Amino acid sequence: MTATPAHPNTAHHRRAVIAAAAALVLLPCPGAWAAGAATWPPEGTSEHALQLVRWVQGTADNGGLPFAVIDKLHARMHVFAPDGRWRGSAAVLLGSARGDATVPGIGDRPLSQIRPQERTTPAGRFLTEPGLNLRGDDIVWIDYDAAVSLHRLRSVSPAERRRERLTHGSAEDKRISYGCVNVDAAFYDRLIAPVFGQSAGVAYILPDTWPFATVFVAASAYR
Repeated sequence: MTATPAHPNTAHHRRAVIAAAAALVLLPCPGAWAAGAATWPPEGTSEHALQLVRWVQGTADNGGLPFAVIDKLHARMHVFAPDGRWRGSAAVLLGSARGDATVPGIGDRPLSQIRPQERTTPAGRFLTEPGLNLRGDDIVWIDYDAAVSLHRLRSVSPAERRRERLTHGSAEDKRISYGCVNVDAAFYDRLIAPVFGQSAGVAYILPDTWPFATVFVAASAYR
């Protein structure tokens, strides 16, 4: 959730669409690596992200769906095709509060009633689905009930300096949203919208407070 996307007052609708992703050509954008210009893993990828990706690729846990690994401690997102091929990585903005759980019922509250300590990006495995916010902008739902989505970077308030945080800030600087994951619009349009914005996908979000092995038990034991 952020100050722009809101939880829609519509009936809960779940899609169960499995579709192969078309090959994509990524053009450079701030804070991003394109798979066509490098090989996995990009510089700075964390050990937990590497471990999780090995597990997903080795066990096909994604179930033939495109998937993304979001590393909260490093404020990075790594995107993969249904067959496990790396497509690209980019910096992301995340919930301003550290924490790996969401408060029950938070998706039904107005933003003005969400306390600072509740503005977390949850950890775990999520089946994503395409959707729209109340303004009609296309987004990707990560956790519909908690109103957590993946969407293009938007300027909520000039004082927040979201563009500067995304392109130049440290991982800690990138904690600014109400819980949603924000990514550069060019990266979103070239990689997210044509795939995750059209059908189901899987998002694996690494924890920032809970132990990795608690959230991803099987992945932590995979060799």
